[in-house]
Amino acid sequence: MNSELFPNSELYDTGYCVLFAKGVGPELLLSRVADGGPANTVGLDRHESELIKALGEDIDSDDFADLSMAELEAAGMFDDSGPLLRSGRYEEWSFVVESEGPYLAGEAVLQSASKGTSAFSAMRSESGSTWISYAENGEILSSFDPLFPDVDSGSRPAVLDQLAGHREAIARGERADAYENALRQIQQRLGCAAPASVDAERLTAIRLSGQY
Repeated sequence: MNSELFPNSELYDTGYCVLFAKGVGPELLLSRVADGGPANTVGLDRHESELIKALGEDIDSDDFADLSMAELEAAGMFDDSGPLLRSGRYEEWSFVVESEGPYLAGEAVLQSASKGTSAFSAMRSESGSTWISYAENGEILSSFDPLFPDVDSGSRPAVLDQLAGHREAIARGERADAYENALRQIQQRLGCAAPASVDAERLTAIRLSGQY
């Protein structure tokens, strides 16, 4: 695995879900996946967001040299009942990343993100289970476990395969690498293989209360 590619389990070893959307700005994408709210956002880098998730209100203000604890509190960053989402952009695609949780893999979230464009989500749980979905203009065309790519619950699975050729990529590789091979093939063909350094930067972040 190339640790320079985002996302990967070396960066998020307890699992992650990431959603990409083409031609949609990070703030608009966050608004779509959050169903319009919340209003308060803060800038967090990957390390800061992981500290917040791990320590919550027990975090020391010294861990955040130039962040206001009051600002973090006002944005609900210490509410562990919902996902902490960070959104950035690389070239034509914006992305939202969620450490650990499955919120971004929800059908309604992907449908909202893909309005007027294309979007896909990729999830890897701490236990190693994986899922990939692709949508265009609010319609989920492909949604599958890479271990069983022919069992696809999307409305038109052939669309993604024609665009990305992920089934062939899966068939060429080892079964254990099915998810990584499918994900990288899709990212390469769609042009949204963002470098990990982009995700490491301070990005716009929100926390959604009560979504877990």
